[in-house]
Amino acid sequence: MMAPELQSPSPEALAALLDWYVANDVDVAIEEEAVNRLVARVAEEPAPTHRAMPASFDAEPRPQPQPTIATALSPEAEVLAAREAAAGAATLDALKDALARFEGCALKTTAKSLVFSQGNPTARVMLVGDPPGRDEDLQGEPFVGQTGPLVDRMLAAIGLSRAEVYLANIVPWRPPGNRTPTPQETATCRPFLDRQIELVDPDYLVCLGPMAAKELLPTTEGLLRMRGQWFPYDTGKRQIQAMATLHPSYLLLQPLQKRLVWRDLLVLRTAMDAKTA
Repeated sequence: MMAPELQSPSPEALAALLDWYVANDVDVAIEEEAVNRLVARVAEEPAPTHRAMPASFDAEPRPQPQPTIATALSPEAEVLAAREAAAGAATLDALKDALARFEGCALKTTAKSLVFSQGNPTARVMLVGDPPGRDEDLQGEPFVGQTGPLVDRMLAAIGLSRAEVYLANIVPWRPPGNRTPTPQETATCRPFLDRQIELVDPDYLVCLGPMAAKELLPTTEGLLRMRGQWFPYDTGKRQIQAMATLHPSYLLLQPLQKRLVWRDLLVLRTAMDAKTA
């Protein structure tokens, strides 16, 4: 009995499969077997053919093959390497280049794009959000996709625009599946964020979301209890005012909570007006 001939799927079947992937937030292809990318692997080379060498030639030792992937650093070494790379960046462009070259964070291996920043690099207000999502990863900019128009409306409500503020994320790469970054991933990326805030040197820092608030503000309270309050933040150059509020993606799921963000934004606007009066 002959084995049935395998047929290629039809265009309709492929389109249906893609629709299913989109509906289930499948946006990363994986291999059939797991690959530990933190372990050095040696490039496969064909077995050498042994030939008798003339007696007049001295045999020289063959160079050892080098790993194709660098051996993973320890967590402490990764943070130290990040600090050195961030400290060496004198400008925001140099910092972005340093991040693009940095290989010490595992998030980079699964993300499509580096999500560095958007907006005015000399802004009075800097917004730092939770990790970038799928739309941010695809476009390489923070707060785009569904959250983009809402952020624009939030800023417009207090007389600001996206071009007048500076936007960034707590980590510059999207975690796979939109999971929460591990403490090690956040710690490795933190020196770059600290340097980014120092170079922008804003008057006000606004944390959008619980992860950004927990990482940057000196409090252990939950976001709903700490939101709308001012906390001190040292930029490296001076001490500024920082606060937290709800993330735009949360507001899309809980529209009634927009009233809380409106109150927080009014606190920011009042502080800005008082400083310029």
